[in-house]
Amino acid sequence: MKAIYKALALTLVLVSGFTSCNSFLDVVPDERTKEEDTYADRDKAIRYLYSCYAYLPNAASTPGGLDLLTGDEVVTPFEHETFAGFPKGKYTSSNTVISYWNSLFRGIRQCYMFLDVIDKINPDETTEAEKADYKAQVRFLIAYYHYELIRSYGPVTLVKETPNINMKPGDYPGRSPYDECVNWVVEQFDEAAKGLPARRDGTGDTNRPLSERKHFGLATSTAAKAFKAKLLVYAASPLFNGNPMYADFKDKEGNQLMPMSYDPQKWVRAKVAVKEAIDAAEAAGYALYMTDDWKIADNKWPLKGPERRVRTLLVDWDTPHTEVIFADTRGPGFYDVPFKSTPRSGDQAEAGSTGICPTWAMLNRFYTKNGLPWDEDPEFKNLDKFEIVAIGDEYADQAVKGKKTIRFNLDREPRFRAWIAFQGGYYEIKALNDQVYNPARGYRNPGENGRVIMDFTFRGNQGRQAHGTSPRPNNYTPGGYLNKKACSPAIVKDREYPPHERFPWSVMRLADLYLLYAEAAVETNELGEAKSYLNRVRTRAGIPTVEDSWALAGVALDQNKLRQIVRQERQVEFYLENQNFWDMRRWLLAGDAFDKKPEGMNILGVTEDEFFKLTTIDVERAFDKKAHYLLPIPLEDINKVPKLVNNPGY
Repeated sequence: MKAIYKALALTLVLVSGFTSCNSFLDVVPDERTKEEDTYADRDKAIRYLYSCYAYLPNAASTPGGLDLLTGDEVVTPFEHETFAGFPKGKYTSSNTVISYWNSLFRGIRQCYMFLDVIDKINPDETTEAEKADYKAQVRFLIAYYHYELIRSYGPVTLVKETPNINMKPGDYPGRSPYDECVNWVVEQFDEAAKGLPARRDGTGDTNRPLSERKHFGLATSTAAKAFKAKLLVYAASPLFNGNPMYADFKDKEGNQLMPMSYDPQKWVRAKVAVKEAIDAAEAAGYALYMTDDWKIADNKWPLKGPERRVRTLLVDWDTPHTEVIFADTRGPGFYDVPFKSTPRSGDQAEAGSTGICPTWAMLNRFYTKNGLPWDEDPEFKNLDKFEIVAIGDEYADQAVKGKKTIRFNLDREPRFRAWIAFQGGYYEIKALNDQVYNPARGYRNPGENGRVIMDFTFRGNQGRQAHGTSPRPNNYTPGGYLNKKACSPAIVKDREYPPHERFPWSVMRLADLYLLYAEAAVETNELGEAKSYLNRVRTRAGIPTVEDSWALAGVALDQNKLRQIVRQERQVEFYLENQNFWDMRRWLLAGDAFDKKPEGMNILGVTEDEFFKLTTIDVERAFDKKAHYLLPIPLEDINKVPKLVNNPGY
């Protein structure tokens, strides 16, 4: 709470190496600025406005990201980086590892300071309509920063006006009850939405000059409604809706901070809010991304169709991108997902570090070609997942003819093939013509231009000891699979960072709203509605409708079964999109899923027979069910603010 009442140095520390592809997120608050300088002219006022955005968590960050590589979806060899404190369970109140608590409160304070001076801007330079828009943007940010705090910490201290920096620590307020926090933030999103446009100029066109797309990434009424809806879904979810684990979670005066009774009406309220957000988004022209030929002239692989469509979903910002409702325009930096997922080219890793590996748990969430989980698909459930298969003509469109893989990797849904590279399969990526296979240069990627053959065995071209005499200490896949999501097939793999690989990172897209609505409809037992919106996402992904798929299995789609299906659909559709960390917590599934070591193939295996063995990956994993569902408030703040209590378990 020191950040709310005492902080005068309004600085933002961005992770080293990250730059913005849009100007406003590069504006950092200046502690030396005098108040009159913030409104002396229109340009300075706009810079002050943009500085309010500077506290947005960088969703694309991997080294210091809270929620990208920290669930059970992937495992990497980069456990020396900051993020790894979370899957290892190393975060405490005295060592929070990554914390939003102070930075977001600083952002909230910055926003209120802007509201205090906005009306002083020279009226000859700024219209009343412009000032009203600036105010609405800042109110959106106040709501959004509280939203991030609530989903991280549960009940928080609500900051409803500019903090009084002269207030004594003994007078600092404590935490408000969870439902009160949610209701107040919902009101702020509603108020912000009234003054915001549904879309911003330049949405989806990053080829335009910066001067023409400077509004992209700023707040919109559609984004305000979307995040309001998502907050209400969180509030209705098991973690926050009558969870007995928090029976003793009270403030210093004995007031209950978490709701103790399950309230089904919270799902009704959430469903209404999500539908309102969907209707607003569709009315504003948002729609699911359906382009399946982006940059196909640069690399024809994957071929036109659902597989290419979902592969380019996040990276295509040339096509007017109608699905992404809110994005972080800083996008991935050098050491983020694209670089860490790109296959190696030679001894010096000219292309990438081959380091983001989907876990066996995540791989099993993807469906078969029939749109069913492998273990429930009558065509596959009795087959041996680890049967080694010689790839012939019948599988030549899925893997490398003449190579070997396991049965599990074949006949999978388009999202599996688009986002997962496996032994004996391809990684679709643009290669220089002389890189097809050139032993003189050390490259070991035999194949055709546009696709790299994947060999993850110990001495394979992507293996841990592809070159040299000793295993790599990093830059390898720990489990014998490699991520392809958020990696453009048009990137040239011999270049370290081509310009076209920089793209905004999706924070909220329409598919998220569709699946949130399906989830809320399941919980209100409106199963027809749930299936309708679930099928929108499935159809785009190139798999059968939920009715057709489960008819094959002879399974009735009752409420319990649809709940399981919707959750699995979210896990697949939003693989590696900052959702797993939060969803598994709000569903109360993280306690079991995050508390065990991941599994993968045996990357020390030299032959396929040795490689295709399910192996426990030797990384530290821990999840304390009594503490880790919520994040710790820094101990320094607990000690300084008498009324403040920490989360249970810390």
